[in-house]
Amino acid sequence: MSGLSLKELNKIPVRLASGHRLCAGCAESIIARQILMGTEKDVAVSVSTGCFEVSTTIFPYTSWNIPMVHTAFGNGAAGAAGLETAYKSLKRQGKIDKDIKFVNFAGDGATYDIGLQALSGAMERGHDMMFVCFNNEAYMNTGIQRSSATEKGASTTTSWNGAESYGKKEYPKDMTAVMVAHNIPYVAQTAPYAWRDMVTKARKAFECGGPSFINAISPCPRGWRFALSDTIAISKLAVDCCVWPLYEVVDGEYSLSADSLRIADGKVEKKPITDWFDSQGRFKHLKDERWAPVVEEIQKDVDKKWEKLLKLCGL
Repeated sequence: MSGLSLKELNKIPVRLASGHRLCAGCAESIIARQILMGTEKDVAVSVSTGCFEVSTTIFPYTSWNIPMVHTAFGNGAAGAAGLETAYKSLKRQGKIDKDIKFVNFAGDGATYDIGLQALSGAMERGHDMMFVCFNNEAYMNTGIQRSSATEKGASTTTSWNGAESYGKKEYPKDMTAVMVAHNIPYVAQTAPYAWRDMVTKARKAFECGGPSFINAISPCPRGWRFALSDTIAISKLAVDCCVWPLYEVVDGEYSLSADSLRIADGKVEKKPITDWFDSQGRFKHLKDERWAPVVEEIQKDVDKKWEKLLKLCGL
């Protein structure tokens, strides 16, 4: 691809077709289509069990126009690594001459928790593959249970709020940092509203020559409890509040991108965490005055992590 204009991107064949059964307002198909616009080369995908897999492959139908393998919750990265290894073997034997890229799509449960061992192994072994996490911050497909990606204070079906509880008591795992610690060529955080940033990062990930990881925030109307039409706006708000900064780590070097860079430069306002909480039903209980210290604590944590990221980016 010579550029990132919509006209040029629209020339790329549709790899994920419409007609899937994802919920109205779900960000996952938006993210997947943007990621798959990152290369014009042939792509084979594996998809870990979760919302995305069950909704795009309801027998006897499929929304996939490219080769797709369904993996279990815990072995998505192993599935993609197996595809990549078989491809390399066939290429060495002269049985295939195509240049094929490999990507695994998974939810946060199949990334942060159940699939972490397989993911870590694939990254450590250096497979030339991309792993994309649809981070909707809970096990949405099985009933909105908390995961280690769920934000502190969020109410889920296994971390509910009540008279004695303000929701999840733990901060989310920094999975992006975990992947950076594997010393792989490319790691990034993305959001679906920033489509140019997403496609640019996908392009870099596909062409980095080794394992890559993209963590994409994926607003879920059902689990986060917001209007179906607000998905893209919610993904932008996550960035504006610095809950989900946009950045990349190329061979260990950090740099901010899109609106996160503009916030750092003072060109865009950094919004308070209360704006984030007010936008979603899963946090509505935090408006109760008794949980004000919790909100203050979370804001301090967001600010601390943002300042740390700025230093890592040399700002």
